[in-house]
Amino acid sequence: MTCIVGLVDGDRVWMGGDSAGVNGLDITVRADTKVFRNGDCLIGFTSSFRMGQLLHYRLEIPSRDGDTDLFRYMVVDFVDAVRNCLKDGGYAHRSNDVETGGTFMVGLEGRLFTVQSDYQVGEAVRGYHAIGCGSDYALGSLASTAGQPPEERVLKALECAELFNGGVRAPFTVQSILRRPQMVLTEAA
Repeated sequence: MTCIVGLVDGDRVWMGGDSAGVNGLDITVRADTKVFRNGDCLIGFTSSFRMGQLLHYRLEIPSRDGDTDLFRYMVVDFVDAVRNCLKDGGYAHRSNDVETGGTFMVGLEGRLFTVQSDYQVGEAVRGYHAIGCGSDYALGSLASTAGQPPEERVLKALECAELFNGGVRAPFTVQSILRRPQMVLTEAA
């Protein structure tokens, strides 16, 4: 199920998602969105609505020291908070001493990250990415729409995924988050 599309445009991260809930051959168009804000993060999920609900309503985004590298923060602090959230919410799975969660995207500070089910964090060099069963179609669309307005690119990618994949359904939710300006402290003279 699902197509989540993320796109970096300057200091803004755009993210869009579909509304399909899929169980085998059954599909339900859901009212609860797969793309949402939690603190300074824009998050879009696939895998499970339960996981998305935990990320939306239960995950406490850890604070980041301004000196900490953002990628390191995502790999260590953010993922530790996600793991605890998913475990406490009864979603994380353990099999053969391997813990797994689900797959989702995070837009933070003008950058786009993907967290995979094994909790690895990735950041695509192209400035866009897609996850879910419709991701291949969405990525093809994103590659072919360079130079067009970002919101249009995200919508076209989702429409393309819906056209060719049975697990993707409108309506689509598209949101963006602007990188907050860094606070600069100056000494009074």
